[in-house]
Amino acid sequence: MSMVIKQDVLDRTVQMTHSLKLTVVQSFNYIASDMNGERVLLCVDSGKYYNLGAIGTVIWDHMEKPVTVGSIVQSLLDQYEVDRPSCEAEVFAFLARLSEERLIRFGV
Repeated sequence: MSMVIKQDVLDRTVQMTHSLKLTVVQSFNYIASDMNGERVLLCVDSGKYYNLGAIGTVIWDHMEKPVTVGSIVQSLLDQYEVDRPSCEAEVFAFLARLSEERLIRFGV
């Protein structure tokens, strides 16, 4: 029995694997405060406030120094009961939002 994998599925898998190797770090254009165990940020550039929530705070704390996306995902998998695909998808979505707001930098 041979297995045929669609090219687009293979491309997404390769892209995801490379994305896990990306390095990410917090930017410097924010002021952070701890409120009941959750991080709240004020973006100096835009004046917007962000409440990162409990899991977002865990992810944020990992990015204090440059870290790979894969190590953030692995840390969450070690700490919480979540499957890898869901964890990766949620981490990428969260990081994309932070990147859009210029709160993090990739490839540092």
